[in-house]
Amino acid sequence: MNLSNRLRAASRFLHFLWLRCRVHLPRQRCLKFVRPSDPIQTGIGPIFVINLDRQPGRWTDVLRELACIVDADDKPLSARAIRFPACDAQTETQQLLERDSIELYYTLGDQLFVEPQPHALPDAFDLERPIKMSSAEVAVARSHVGVWKAIAQSTAAYALVLEDDVWFERGFGRTVDRAWDEMEEADQSSPAFDMLYLSYKEVRHGAPKEWLSKNVFRPERGLWFLSGYVLSKRGAQALLKLLPCRGPVDLWINHKFGEMDVRALGRSVINQRLDISSTNSYSILPALNRIGVLNCDAALFQQRPTHSPVFAFGSSGVGLSALAMALSMLGYRCCSDLDRIPEYEFERLITGRAHRIFDAYVNIGSLKPHVGALRLHYPRAKYIVVGDTTDCNNDGLLNALAEADVLRLNGKNAHSWVALCEHLRLPPPVAQYPTVVDLGQRIYRPPVADMLASYAAKHLKHDRSPWVVEPHVGWTGIGTTEPERPGLSASRTTFEDDLADVQSQRWLLRNDTFAGNLGLFRPGNVTLRQDGGLSLAVSRELNGVRDFSAAAISSRMCFLYGRFEVTLQATNVSGLVTGLFLHRDSPRQEIDIEITGNCPTRLLVNVFYNPGADGAKFDYGYRGAPTAIPLAFDASKAFHRFAIEWDPGEIRWFVDGGLVYRRAEWNPTPIPHLPMTLHVNTWPSRSRELAGRLALRALPASTMVRYIAVDALDAGPKADLLGGLGVIKRDRIVKGMQPCLHPASSGITRRL
Repeated sequence: MNLSNRLRAASRFLHFLWLRCRVHLPRQRCLKFVRPSDPIQTGIGPIFVINLDRQPGRWTDVLRELACIVDADDKPLSARAIRFPACDAQTETQQLLERDSIELYYTLGDQLFVEPQPHALPDAFDLERPIKMSSAEVAVARSHVGVWKAIAQSTAAYALVLEDDVWFERGFGRTVDRAWDEMEEADQSSPAFDMLYLSYKEVRHGAPKEWLSKNVFRPERGLWFLSGYVLSKRGAQALLKLLPCRGPVDLWINHKFGEMDVRALGRSVINQRLDISSTNSYSILPALNRIGVLNCDAALFQQRPTHSPVFAFGSSGVGLSALAMALSMLGYRCCSDLDRIPEYEFERLITGRAHRIFDAYVNIGSLKPHVGALRLHYPRAKYIVVGDTTDCNNDGLLNALAEADVLRLNGKNAHSWVALCEHLRLPPPVAQYPTVVDLGQRIYRPPVADMLASYAAKHLKHDRSPWVVEPHVGWTGIGTTEPERPGLSASRTTFEDDLADVQSQRWLLRNDTFAGNLGLFRPGNVTLRQDGGLSLAVSRELNGVRDFSAAAISSRMCFLYGRFEVTLQATNVSGLVTGLFLHRDSPRQEIDIEITGNCPTRLLVNVFYNPGADGAKFDYGYRGAPTAIPLAFDASKAFHRFAIEWDPGEIRWFVDGGLVYRRAEWNPTPIPHLPMTLHVNTWPSRSRELAGRLALRALPASTMVRYIAVDALDAGPKADLLGGLGVIKRDRIVKGMQPCLHPASSGITRRL
């Protein structure tokens, strides 16, 4: 697992130049690379380089690196390199689902075996909760397994395995030669190892190890990376017998150290390049965030299209909505599925003016008659025609696009990244091509504007993102008359909960955290109040990964659109945040209400949006698109009702039954379109910009929650929240895993 921070653009360029300049240095020699037919010496034979077909540049770079090192016969190591085609997570999706050699699920316990976290306190439920490998992790594992099979069937005694994003240290040859001589002396023959790490990174607190000689040690566990290692034929055969691989391959191998003879050089002599971005996607990160191991904010999406604008047309039901989502995932700001677009945008587009909102337009009815004008003003535009070309011929579209740069998508290539990314000259994302039900052309209507609320609202600093529109005078988003959407036939859930008894089949008391939270959520910080409702407390408590404990409850069910109302009294302690929000990950989408303790007379509303279908690893953004709305009261002095109404085309926020703010689509974000869970919490913020300096002397402090009402489409239980169902009573547990809740007494929560 490589979590190294990548370099900034200027530093990446300098690193790239440095690697290129190294080819002019004197070549180093490694005598342990020998001819396979050498009867006297036994050494390393072929070099297998795992390389994706769509990344030939990396193969060239590795050959350049290998050419800087010569073997015992003074021949460059590049002469013995064998390119091994890597399994591609983008194009070999069916192969990724096969379970002959890969077990797709592993646990946090597997991760903590390799890299223990002495300050983290995960419970048994967290440790054993299944974590599904990302498609990129599966592809990497399958690639290494494929190389092992090739080595096991070869005649070579030893082979070097490389990933294609490596460079070699200047002392590579000298260090390998010394280590090899030490192993031959100790083993009284050819080295008897199964696997020898040449590239690795030790876990944070060091890998337990036994030193075998000055330059070689035997690890017990705790080595990340499989960027460069020597594998014996016997070792390859042993690894194949130990399959299936359970979890990411570099994690799984650590669990097999006790069943093999695994060794490592005293220091890593093959390093991963820092000037190219990793294409891997790490499935463990959300779990590490939950237990407080990681404190880094979510990254921003960096890829930007180089070819725009893009125009896509086609008949109904052929995948235009999926294409629009795919373009969004590639970094386009995409307007789609409308009979017409707002005049603000239409005039700028048709006349070729700058400062347009969007750079991609899919299935826009009003643009088809103006294809000639579009071609005139945008000679370098990219066009896409989806579906049966007969329909397009009938309305003259293909004739109008004669000699334009047109991609025709039909059949299999209409639901694949390959043709689309080649047309746009962009690398495909790690996520699979989205599966989305076609919306058709929705009827555009000018969004409803509440002038009083809009005047009072203040837009705060937001994420720089393809999915957040910069403020433009006159832009108010896109209103639509939404047709009945296919797939929205889920049952409706309606309940009003006075929280006299917290039912664990409905609510989960959280026992985790996230990067911006100075506290660790603890079930014991949620207590039942004598006069009804809940108290959500924040206290100073040294619990390993955090210095504070906090409180949060979450719905066990996921909801898709509806109304969500909470009656609460917020805390007024500076540094604390009271939150009511809907949230999901993969992709991350969120609708927020927050009240900060340093300014309880202000309501913060926010939306986070990332594109993709369910499971897409798009979890970018740390600010979202926040707006501050003044309240006519202090929310910490009494109970008030706060509500979110979430529709497919609009989000509305209410206070005490009155509408205070609304957002249409693309004002400034798209509307979240996937099921989310409901959360209410209180927590100490890491950001003073958000909530002010934490007032330590005012702790413990609490938010009181009296009532929660939901009227929404029921999208089913969240997969990782299943288990421990039951009803929590004031004095006893009827059934379940959650601790018993007792009435709060003098701010002290009693535990079972």
